[in-house]
Amino acid sequence: MSFQHILVPTDGTDFCSRAVDSAIEIAAVRHAELLALRVVRRYASHYFDGVAAIIPEEFVEAEAQSVDVARTNMTGLAERAQSRGVQMTTLIAVSDAIAETIVSVAAEHGSDLIVMASHGRSGLVRFLMGSETDQVLSHSKVPVLVVR
Repeated sequence: MSFQHILVPTDGTDFCSRAVDSAIEIAAVRHAELLALRVVRRYASHYFDGVAAIIPEEFVEAEAQSVDVARTNMTGLAERAQSRGVQMTTLIAVSDAIAETIVSVAAEHGSDLIVMASHGRSGLVRFLMGSETDQVLSHSKVPVLVVR
């Protein structure tokens, strides 16, 4: 299979860094285009209703700060890719539906491979938290390479 449009979702953690490195290597070998995606969760103001006196502007500011941190992280990733001769495009999306956003972006950008990390959670933690990787595996129409 010839992978020419690779999507690598990342949450900015060191753990996801391995998936990014793998995606960069695959793109370098295949002379493929690489798209790095960071999905930033929305600040759920309803969690604080009646509990804390927080004004709506504080949620907007907190979300903007999260996007700024993501932007800085993505710039670093693009520089790592460039050092390997790979052109990386970056995209930041704000959404609570992380897996759905990853699958949607893959379809919109014509990705033919998704490279992503799995945090390797198991047991009760996995049951309670779920797995974005599992959701992507279940709903993606393109191959998904899971890096642990």
